[in-house]
Order: sequence, then structure tokens, then C-alpha cells
Amino acid sequence: MQSRFIFSVKIIEVVNALERFAPLPLQEDFDNAGLQIGLTEAEVSGALLCLDVTEQIVDEAIRRGCNLIISHHPLIFHKLSRISGEDYVQRTVMKAIRADITIASMHTNMDSAQGGVNYKIAEKMGLHELSFFGSLKTVENVDGGEGVIGSFSEPMAADDFILMLKKTFDVECVQANQLIRREIKKVALCGGAGSFLLQEAIEKGADAFVTGEMHYHEFFGHDQEIQIAVIGHYQSEQFTNEIFKSIIEEKCPGVRCCLTEVCTNPIIYL
Repeated sequence: MQSRFIFSVKIIEVVNALERFAPLPLQEDFDNAGLQIGLTEAEVSGALLCLDVTEQIVDEAIRRGCNLIISHHPLIFHKLSRISGEDYVQRTVMKAIRADITIASMHTNMDSAQGGVNYKIAEKMGLHELSFFGSLKTVENVDGGEGVIGSFSEPMAADDFILMLKKTFDVECVQANQLIRREIKKVALCGGAGSFLLQEAIEKGADAFVTGEMHYHEFFGHDQEIQIAVIGHYQSEQFTNEIFKSIIEEKCPGVRCCLTEVCTNPIIYL
């Protein structure tokens, strides 16, 4: 009879694997990536992968037998002066602690890492010849940058470009400036709130700039200069779970990965 050996994996091993891929020093100064709640020496019963952490996400982890939650956005972003259950962050912290669930977040470090969030967005769009733009840094032999720029194999008209974004990212409404009257081939992008990179995208000769959020006044003055396409913060980063899953499955084989079934996007279109 052939014996089967099952090797247990500790939570710390999963967190370390993610941090080797996207080292914490890559994160922005304002960020709070890394371990959020809990102990890391326990064995992983399952990892629930999500964009945001809410009470519903913790409930899902309990229901699906996961004692580890890996999120993109940190649950604890601002300092907690008390934990009394008066807002969703405090209630989520309390619920996770009661259930012995560990929470770790990979935020702007995963945005910036090579192969991270922005690379995933570019992959979904079908861009090639990818490179970083914006501020660049290298940490622990991992290259990082604020945005990614790449090109299509074949250029496309602006209206087809917008339709592609709507279909690829399941977007009900793309916020755009005047449709550009030339074909789009070179595209710059930054997931989440990336409007600070718009001017550099223009300087890099991009035909289009895609991000998740922009302010009203930032749209002015760029008609026929560059195609702006704003697809929503959640929508731009929704495939981050796929990155987490691939890292964990490669570096920590045997760990059960569960992609969340809960949509945490607080914005609805009516």
C-alpha cells in the first residue's frame, strides 16, 4: 500500500511567499500592507482571497473553513484608537479575532511589483511589451513601479477600445473624455486611484490612459491629446485574487485557495 504524506503549511509561510513576490518596502509611505490581525504560526486550513475585508468576508471565511484571509486593501488603514464595534472596521476586527482568523494585506506593494496588479490589468487588456513608468524602485531584487505601459499587437479605434474595457472588466459605465480620432496602440495604466500618472502617460506618448479613479477637473484640457478611460477602482483591481492564488499555489502547494464569492464594491450604478 502506497503511503500518502500530507505536509502542513503554516500561515507565516503563505505570508512570506506573498511578501517575497511583493516586498513590503515597495509599498507607499501612506500604506499599511502586511499582517493585519492574528497569529501566523497556525497551520493554514484555507486561504480566502479578496479585494476588501468586511464582516461579510469574515463570515464567508468561517463558512468555507478558512483561517486566513488575504486581501488587497488593508482592513486597518488608519490608526485604531479603540475597538468598540462602532464602525465596520472595528466590528470586522472583533469578528476575525473571535474566530481565530488571520488577515494579511498586500496593497501598494502588490500594485508596484513586477507581475503584480498593474501587470495583471495589462494582461487582461491584451497588452504586450510591458514596462514600468512613474517612480521606480528595486527592493530585495524585485523591480517595482507606479504604473505600467504597453502596446496592442494591432491598434484599435477609440470606440472599440472603450467597448473592450467594458467587456473585459465588466464595467457598466466607462468615464471617458472626448473619443480620440486616431487609433489606440500604446496604453498607460494604473489600477485604483492613478490619476497622478496622467501627465507622465502623455509624456511617454501613450494613446490612452486607463485607471480606476479620477477627479472631474483632471479630465479638462486633454481632448485629442490622450484617451482617458476610468473604469472604477474595484473593477480595475478585481483580478488581484488571481495573483494571490497563483503565488500561493506555486510556493505553498497544498494550501486550499478560495476566491471570494462576495462583491465588496460599495459603489452601485442605478
